[in-house]
Amino acid sequence: MNIIEVKNLSKQFQLEAGFFAKSKNKVFAVNDVSFKIQKGTTYGLVGESGCGKTTTARMIIQMYKQTSGSIFYTDENQNTTEISNLTKKQLKLYREKVKYIFQDPARSLNPRMNVFNVITAGLRYSSLWKGKQDALEKAEKIIEEAGLSKEDLFRRPSEFSGGQRQRISIARGLIMNPELLICDEVVSALDVSIQGQILNLLQDLRQKHNLSYIFITHDLRVAGWFCDVIGVMYRGFIVEEAPAKDLYKNAMHPYTKLLFEGASGSLNSGSGEVKTTLHAEDGCPFAHRCPKATQECRAKLPPLKEVKGEDGIHKVRCHLAL
Repeated sequence: MNIIEVKNLSKQFQLEAGFFAKSKNKVFAVNDVSFKIQKGTTYGLVGESGCGKTTTARMIIQMYKQTSGSIFYTDENQNTTEISNLTKKQLKLYREKVKYIFQDPARSLNPRMNVFNVITAGLRYSSLWKGKQDALEKAEKIIEEAGLSKEDLFRRPSEFSGGQRQRISIARGLIMNPELLICDEVVSALDVSIQGQILNLLQDLRQKHNLSYIFITHDLRVAGWFCDVIGVMYRGFIVEEAPAKDLYKNAMHPYTKLLFEGASGSLNSGSGEVKTTLHAEDGCPFAHRCPKATQECRAKLPPLKEVKGEDGIHKVRCHLAL
């Protein structure tokens, strides 16, 4: 069963042009993105900064409204809903089941509140609130599951290390017993040894609570270890999608190969960077950086097509790979 299904999702932002100026330019942040997340699995969105992965995730919790496309959510009773059709009250209930963990816990945790109040702030205004004593019991249980102690509940976030603050963020996301956690670069600011501890914690919590994850990262090695299926994004497009094992063994898109080179430290400095997309793409979004790009690549947008994969369905958006 799919907990989330994204169909042909696109998002365009109006480009600001100054206080008095009127700009008709748009940033095409997400372009015709489709993917499915099976219940109990982890789906990775991988790519460099500016590729559209965070915008995609924020549309899934409706922090941003999509320009076009649909997002379907299937709850534990197997009822499927298109989330842009939800009323304000229904959206609030949906957000109790789909929680977002931000990249920087130092900025997302209120420094004026103690950990107990940080963790239970969302719970207090939810349908699950049953009073302060019940909240305390839930907070004590969840903070210990996250690897901290009951005594830590009455300290302030500033008293903790970066890894500990991320554990507090995870506890805050878990306290309402969600079905899906969106983890946005949750280990990118941490030391490598701490990254491993947080990833192991998330794996343990997934099994214990039957969670599903959307895992956003720029590090393809981390995604390959942690995720079941990976979608590689570039300039708002998914350019390759495959089971993690298959992607690691048989990456087909030149951009995916570039990310693997970057992860291994063998990336050459002349490989370019992500360009902002200010118009609808006619050709391959990666053609301006691809050393093998042909005239067809520059003129015609390749479809995301299925190819034979060893460990499941493998899709790639590349004229040269099809």
